[in-house]
Amino acid sequence: MALISSFIAAVDRPGRSVRAAAGYLHDLLTAQPGPESECPHDNGEVAAPRRAASFVKGSAPGLGAVTVAYEQQGTGEPLVLLHGVGHHRQAWDEIVPLLAGQRETIAMDLPGFGESPDLDPTVPRDLPTAVLWLGAVFAELGVVRPHVVGHSLGGLIALNLGQAGLARSVTAVAPAGFWTDAERRHTYSMLAAARQSVRLLPDTAMVRLAHTAAARSALAGTLYGRPDRCPPETLISDLRALRDATAFNATLRAGRAPGLFTGDIPGVPVTIVWGTRDRILPPRQAARVQAMIPRARLVELPDCGHIPMNDAPDLLAHIILEATPSAPVEP
Repeated sequence: MALISSFIAAVDRPGRSVRAAAGYLHDLLTAQPGPESECPHDNGEVAAPRRAASFVKGSAPGLGAVTVAYEQQGTGEPLVLLHGVGHHRQAWDEIVPLLAGQRETIAMDLPGFGESPDLDPTVPRDLPTAVLWLGAVFAELGVVRPHVVGHSLGGLIALNLGQAGLARSVTAVAPAGFWTDAERRHTYSMLAAARQSVRLLPDTAMVRLAHTAAARSALAGTLYGRPDRCPPETLISDLRALRDATAFNATLRAGRAPGLFTGDIPGVPVTIVWGTRDRILPPRQAARVQAMIPRARLVELPDCGHIPMNDAPDLLAHIILEATPSAPVEP
């Protein structure tokens, strides 16, 4: 979803459709000169090794099997990492090495994102069903009530897992679903413009722009509070994940449902993390989460945008370790 920053101004113009905004910014970006854009790639492909995913299939009663791609690293108590809409498990790449010495991290691609196949059409795309199949996936992986950390859509799912008793602790980074109708429409308009634009942008142009400092700042400036921290390879990977996300439209449709999260999460430690410069899901939404879950700990990330995993990985990793305490050793 990393093209949002380029398209917010165009989408905000009165009377401009998503397609018109996408075309406008496609022309704007591809017209930029790129003397800095020479980079080690061949035919638009960045020379970066592709990590192999593992796959697990979970089957809950009454549902078809759901297959999930994941990477498991580190040692210690299991900690599941869930990404946001249009993203993939690599969203956590800067965080995982900072956790792996103390936690066993399991970064997943949600169905229809990254390398995970989309849900079978017979499987409902709602949060109660997601809790069911994720519980089955946890069982197949042999993890019982893991710590769960989720970002945006993943944060909303993590809260529902905590409420269902399937998570030992929940850390939700800018969780989706706590919007007003107007806020949701605005967020969706930015997401739709980003999706349309990245699909119109040729891969070679995307690579060239990502290796240009000025264009990289424009491409990442709305998602990240510190776009200069976003390496070209990360940006390219995120753009491709957004472009290829088969579940993108269906996930947004499902997000229109009312009451995506209601009630408290008794007996489960909950930490809510929000960047102070989040323009996708404004930080004022954090107060609504805390009103529902009054015992939740709220942590602000200064100068961080919607994806603080890149803005402040050391700080976020420290918060996650604090929020996921080790179980006491039995005497």
